[in-house]
Amino acid sequence: MNDRLTARKIDDPIQKRAWILGFYGLCRRWAEVKELPEIDRLIALEEQERRERSLENRIRLSKIGRFRPMADFDWTWPEDIDRAAVEELLTLQFLTDATNPILIGPNGVGKSMIAKNLTHAALLAGHTARFTTAAAMLTQLAETDSPSSRRSKLAALARVDLLAIDEVGQLSYDNRFADLFYEVISERYEQRATIISTNKMFADWGEFFPSRTTTVTIIERLTHRSEIIQIKGESYRRFEAEQRAQTRAAERAARREC
Repeated sequence: MNDRLTARKIDDPIQKRAWILGFYGLCRRWAEVKELPEIDRLIALEEQERRERSLENRIRLSKIGRFRPMADFDWTWPEDIDRAAVEELLTLQFLTDATNPILIGPNGVGKSMIAKNLTHAALLAGHTARFTTAAAMLTQLAETDSPSSRRSKLAALARVDLLAIDEVGQLSYDNRFADLFYEVISERYEQRATIISTNKMFADWGEFFPSRTTTVTIIERLTHRSEIIQIKGESYRRFEAEQRAQTRAAERAARREC
């Protein structure tokens, strides 16, 4: 008998929660335990523990790494960014609609930061997610030992609720890598959302994908359902590096004067 189907037939909401947790023996003797004052709290503690373990596991599998929260994003730095569009993405409605957020802009303007925050928000909301660079993803797929292993890895990438592919266009790809990228996008097409961050406009994607036909198909499938956010401005990373260098120089000068 299907356990969740049985749970729908249970009238007592606390017993139903216990059954979903897998406490079948407890549920079958529910008449003996249902009046215990601590039963609700014990079940709530187990639910919380499982939620926390699930989140920890999903974060680990996502390979999201370290990142700054959106609260630290300096909205005044970019010359042009659609803040309302980014904040709307953070509501995660794009996951329900299988819409692809596409972040376009030069290096250092916050594309990866936004992509990681979207990924983290999805994880907190209970979704599965994976964050990867295009180079790492394609290299891993290309280096698989057998077609069956490659299919398994492609299936894993297709299955996650949200896939974030960072740094698209940083490197050039040969035909094999381009075909693999196409396979990933095709497997997710109209089914699940994919975040793309790139420093190239679509018209320039032919610079790193060798086949025009493959490139056009990839772009068409990505943009069919998409939210395109273009960010313009100078590199904030370079600005921070210059600021740190100036601070260190000032500190050294102060020490010499002492």
